[in-house]
Amino acid sequence: MPSRALYLVNPGARRAQEAADEAEATLTAMGLDLVSVTSYDPARLGDIIRSEQEGLDRVIVAGGDGTLNAALQGLVGTGLPLGVIPVGTANNLARTLGIPSSLTEASEIVAQGTTRAIDLGWVNGRYFFTTASIGLSVQITEALTHRTKQRWGALAYGVAAIRALARSRPFHAEISWSRGSRHSRSIQVVVGNGRYYGSALPVAEDAAIDDARLDLYTLEVRHWWELIALVPALRRGQQGEKQSVEALRATEFQIRTRHPMDINVDGEISTQTPAHCRVLPRALGVFAPPQPPVRGTV
Repeated sequence: MPSRALYLVNPGARRAQEAADEAEATLTAMGLDLVSVTSYDPARLGDIIRSEQEGLDRVIVAGGDGTLNAALQGLVGTGLPLGVIPVGTANNLARTLGIPSSLTEASEIVAQGTTRAIDLGWVNGRYFFTTASIGLSVQITEALTHRTKQRWGALAYGVAAIRALARSRPFHAEISWSRGSRHSRSIQVVVGNGRYYGSALPVAEDAAIDDARLDLYTLEVRHWWELIALVPALRRGQQGEKQSVEALRATEFQIRTRHPMDINVDGEISTQTPAHCRVLPRALGVFAPPQPPVRGTV
């Protein structure tokens, strides 16, 4: 009996039609029996997974990081492994797992059936793959419109960042964890579970999605132009070595701000501070290369 998979497509993703045609054809040719569902509303994906889970042995999602996060909310607890067809703009989960950008190659990984157990992050009741962040990243997300992504692709993050920097202001945050606490005057606090976020920026140089910990850093610069000097370190994941950045590691964090602030969860604004973040070790099986590279190639 062929493997039976739920195949979810987000038509709002940048290469959705290509995914629907190329990936579905490849998966079917490799012997998967697909139940294909196209949803224009990512919020429905969790309900679709829960309603369709009987008789399935995997769930495959063609979309970007936001679509994958929406599907994750319904996937946790089903015991079904996830297949990733990266058709978004940044594809940070795929990059973290070493899944190639080629839809045919990504489909082959899903069909071949080798899974890897990964950690999940959790913030205020919502699961996440890559990061939960406060401050500048939220403003970038607000500036990162669907039209901008369609027009500029991966460059859209740079366009949105320039717009967001012009109105970025420091905020006060109280960060606590099992071994201490810190008051931060920051323009951004990032809590990472995976390796990459945003425009393929490493959360930390050695961050991994199966290390059973969260990596937090806070950008404590006084003026937005100071951030320019940090760009090379941010691109390498070495920002924690800079005096204007505080880097922490723990399995759980509490973050409080003077006023409620939006939280960007896997590229979507999903909740507000105060934030309670924790890691859930080996909480989900994902189809991935047996030995993914340290640095992604998407």
